[in-house]
Order: sequence, then structure tokens, then C-alpha cells
Amino acid sequence: MGGSFAPLAHPAFRWLLTARATTMAGSAMAQIALVFAVRDVTESITTLGVVVAARSIANVVFLLWGGVVADRLPRQYVLVGSSAVSMASQALLAVLVLTGTVSIPAFVVLAAVNGMSTAFSFPASAALVPQTVPAELRQRANALLRLALNSSMIAGASLGGLLIAFAGPGWGLVVDALSFGLAALAFSFVRVPAARVAAEHKPGVLSELRLGWTEFVSRTWVWGVVVAFFFVNAAYAGGTMVLGPVIADTVIGRETWGLVLSAQTAGMLAGAFVAMRIRARRLLLFGVAFVMGFAGLPLALALHPEPWLLMVASFVCGACMQQFGVAWETSLQHHVPGERLARVYSYDMLGSLAAVPLAQLVVGPVSSAAGITATLLGCAAIPALATVAMVASPSVRSVENAPAVQAVR
Repeated sequence: MGGSFAPLAHPAFRWLLTARATTMAGSAMAQIALVFAVRDVTESITTLGVVVAARSIANVVFLLWGGVVADRLPRQYVLVGSSAVSMASQALLAVLVLTGTVSIPAFVVLAAVNGMSTAFSFPASAALVPQTVPAELRQRANALLRLALNSSMIAGASLGGLLIAFAGPGWGLVVDALSFGLAALAFSFVRVPAARVAAEHKPGVLSELRLGWTEFVSRTWVWGVVVAFFFVNAAYAGGTMVLGPVIADTVIGRETWGLVLSAQTAGMLAGAFVAMRIRARRLLLFGVAFVMGFAGLPLALALHPEPWLLMVASFVCGACMQQFGVAWETSLQHHVPGERLARVYSYDMLGSLAAVPLAQLVVGPVSSAAGITATLLGCAAIPALATVAMVASPSVRSVENAPAVQAVR
């Protein structure tokens, strides 16, 4: 099997792709289901922010530990355990919602459990990719993964919007729980070699964290992009993912919001096809330039929340996300030693997500004080300013798309 689909010739990559696509379909439903399940209990934007922030806070708190675990243990088995915990938390939440016994504290606790399990899964799944394919196939593997993930997101968001509208949000959570169970099974079939280090030669957890930190800060382009996304992700989480559903409830309807999110994943799908064919020498510079497209959706929500415009803006945003995502992951996998890659990913996620819980908590009070329109305009300005800063960085402009010699665990 050659060309853009060459990574599929490797069985470990096929199982990894299958597992991640399965969880993505369920999570796309759950993302919509959770918001509207909370809205069915309370219309408070601040309370909604607290629930989604609980997941983000737990995710941030456990990310560094997740990176260490993923560098110490076989990553595929870390993913099996993480998926099992996520399945249990989502299944319990689904039962509570379907039986009408759910409460805000239950939402908060179970969202936090799900955030904790994700903190272990992301560093492991991202760092596992270069173990499943040769170095020359990494860019295509990353693009193909995103292609599969976004196809799953399209199906999940589209079906989720309909299922939640006609059957209720609890059934979206049921599907998410099932998807995690199937993913745990698929992850168990990923077969990659794992390094064996004698116990007496293993450094302690704090030493491993220091090594990961040294690797992270040694490259200006790495921490520079992460700082930029500290602000970009906060704007996206507070503006699009909290205020977006509020506008959906009051202006365009829940079903239409599901279509808007589906348009974003359709854009990601198209963007993944493009990313598989890009052969840029300075791939990272190419990718960060597209972060400007993140501004379109909050801008449309603020100024003209018509369904057609929201779907166009959402599609463009999704396509731009893919160009950056593939460029970023490929650059990290090329230039960071494989045995420290999960820890660098965990510092990346920690820095990128650190402001997300705060944004989710304060977006309600800020929008009440300044108005939803003004808040969304601020959320649109942030990715535009971040793009200018990244493109202007000499360290970002100097990164070339060439693999560094590295050991892969």
C-alpha cells in the first residue's frame, strides 16, 4: 500500500487509528450531550462553565503524571486503562441523566474523572504514533489519523445532534461509554516494541519530570507555540464551546448547533486531505499561519449568527486546525527524542490548556458584565494576535521538516 495511505500497511498503526477514531465518534456526541444535559438542569452559564472547567482542571492537574507514565510503561496498555476508566465514568453519568437523578455535583465529579483519564491518554496516544510507522511516514500518519478522527467526529456530531434533540442527551453519553469500551479492546491489539530498563537504572518521577522540562524548554519554538496556544485555547473554550451553545439555545436551535460542529469536523476532514499532500520545508511556519482561521467562528457568532455563515466559518476553522495540528505533531516527532516525547507532549498540553478552566469559569461573569457580543469579539481577536506573534518568531521560522536522529521507545 503506497502513497498517502502507506501508514495503513502497518498493523499497529491500523489498530491505533481504529481505537482513536472509535473514541472520537463517541466523544463528539458526548461533547454536545454534556452541555445540553447541564442546560436541562440549569440555565446558568456560570454553572455550565463550572462543569466543563472541572474536566479541564483535572486534565491539567494530571497531565504531567500522564506523560511520565506514558514514558515509563508500554503506551498501548496505558491507553487500555485510560479508556476503561473513561467508559465507567461516562456510563455512570449516562445512567444518572437517563433516570433523572443527576445533580450538578455529580456532573462536576464525573467530568473531573473523565478529565483525569484523558490526561493519561493524550500523551500516550500522541507519543505512540512514531512507534507504529517509519520516520518517513510520520507526516502522512498524523494526517491520516486526523482524517479518520474527523470523519468520526462528523458522524458523531451529526448523529449526536439528532439523537440528543429527539431522544435526550443521556443517550449520547451511553454511546460515548460504549465507544471507550471498544477502544480499550482495539488498543490492546497494538503491538510495538518497548524498551526494557533495569529497575535500578530508572530515575525517579521528579527526575523524569526535570528531564522532560529540559527537553521542552531547550527549543524556543516549542515553548513559544505553547505560550501562544495558552491564549488561543482559552479563547476557543470560553467563546465557542461555552457561549456557542448558549447562542444555539436562544437563536439557532440545538439541532443547528450540531450541524455547525459537524461543519467544523468536515473542514478538518478536508484539511487532513490537504495536509497529507503538503511538502513544505518549513512545515511548522506553514502550520502556525493557519491559526488565524480560528478567529472566524467567534466572529460570526458575535456579529451575524446565521446558520449558513456559522457553518462556513466553522468549516474554515476546522480546515485551519488540521494544517496546524499536523505541522505541530510532525515537528515534535521529528525533533524530540522518542523516549522523552510523551513528557514533552504533557508539558505542551499543560501549557496549552492551563488557562482553559479559568476561561470556562469566568466567561459567564465576563459575558454578563461586558455582553456576549463583546466577549466573543475578544475571543476572535486572540487567535489573530497569536498568529502574528508566532509567524514573527525567528525560532518558528527556522524549524525545518527533517527528522532528528532519535531513539524510539
